[in-house]
Amino acid sequence: MTFQEEKVEAFLANFNTNKEHIRNFEGVEYLELLKDKNQSNVFFTYSVWQSEEHLNNYRNSDLFKKVWSKTKPLFFSPAEAWSVESVIQLT
Repeated sequence: MTFQEEKVEAFLANFNTNKEHIRNFEGVEYLELLKDKNQSNVFFTYSVWQSEEHLNNYRNSDLFKKVWSKTKPLFFSPAEAWSVESVIQLT
C-alpha cells in the first residue's frame, strides 16, 4: 500500500486502533505490518488465514468495511493484494 506522505500517520493510527480486532478475527493465524526500508510511505500487511473462506468472511465483514473506509482515501496509488500459498518453507 502506497500512501500519501502526509497521510501515513493517519493510516498508522487507524491500523493501531484496529490491529487487535483484525488479529482476533475468526480464522486469522498471523498478522504483521511491514514498511519498505527506502520509502517511508509504502506498507504491506502480511496475514495468514486458516482458509480462503475465513479471508472472504473478513472481506465481507463490518470490521473490514470500517477499516477500509478509513484506509482507502489515504492511498497515493491503488492498493494491490495477493493470495499466496507456501511452496517451500525452511525453518
